[in-house]
Amino acid sequence: MNEQLKQRIMRRLETLADDRGYQILDYVEFLESKYASRATPSNLFAKISEGIEDTMRAARIPIKAISGTTGLVDSAGKVMKGVAAAAQSVVDEAIQAAESPKPAPAPADVPKVVPPKTAE
Repeated sequence: MNEQLKQRIMRRLETLADDRGYQILDYVEFLESKYASRATPSNLFAKISEGIEDTMRAARIPIKAISGTTGLVDSAGKVMKGVAAAAQSVVDEAIQAAESPKPAPAPADVPKVVPPKTAE
């Protein structure tokens, strides 16, 4: 689908209520099953969120509850993405610190030990 068509559809979708959005999603999934291969999300939290959403819709749970639940799962996904990025940064810095050679102290930097004077 070309970018102009995507933008036109998005503008129309933004003005609709959630219940109408789910009707459109049902229709898109119908068209997808009839004419195209199903695109699966690559993100673990997106897969979980879609599974929860589909289960809740099948159980005829109110739209507001579905939206709230999927919003929480999406927020959790964003938090976990941030935690993963922070952890990766720590690992990268640790690897960099381990790989960089540490300079040996120069002889001038080593303090000289002077023996104490004895009283004679």
